[in-house]
Amino acid sequence: MDVAELSPLVVFALIATVTPGGATTLATASGAHFGFRRSVPLMAGIAVGLASMAAAAAAGLGGILLAVPWLQVVMKLVGSLYLLWLAVGTARAGAPGSPGAAARPVGFLGGVWMLWQNPKGWTMTLGAAASFAALAAGPAQLAVLLGATFAVAASLSLSLWCLAGLLLARLLRTDRQWGAVNLLLAGLLVASIVLMWI
Repeated sequence: MDVAELSPLVVFALIATVTPGGATTLATASGAHFGFRRSVPLMAGIAVGLASMAAAAAAGLGGILLAVPWLQVVMKLVGSLYLLWLAVGTARAGAPGSPGAAARPVGFLGGVWMLWQNPKGWTMTLGAAASFAALAAGPAQLAVLLGATFAVAASLSLSLWCLAGLLLARLLRTDRQWGAVNLLLAGLLVASIVLMWI
């Protein structure tokens, strides 16, 4: 398999992971509040979550979600509640170091969990598995290919969003500015919940 054959998958994965959503919003908020280094576990968790989800979709696990509609609804509900909890925490956070600020960023397992309960992520990875199945000799090879591609794409995309948050934090000087940005980021998380249900 050469680069030309892989390029559509790489472009798809990059576009899918760089577009705004819950994961990118969390990476931005974490970068703004905790810096890049302390945000690495969250970003790694999201990337591993997406990679393992893509591999599972390629291996056939995603078919179970399509075949059991009530399971999709349960995932949406649990995912929505988790994102809402994160949005409330983001909205209530003050400037870094203030009494209302979170003491530590969301960690690795929180990032994995966020992805695995996200129906949008399952839809994206199932679409990728169906669209790019011809690139692999079988489900196992497709699982490795999709997992690796989405892991790298997510790592790059989340790093960009985290750095954007870090740069944004350097511009914020007052508690009022931090409050406005926190509300904006919380609003984006809520918007990702609404989009999940549409």
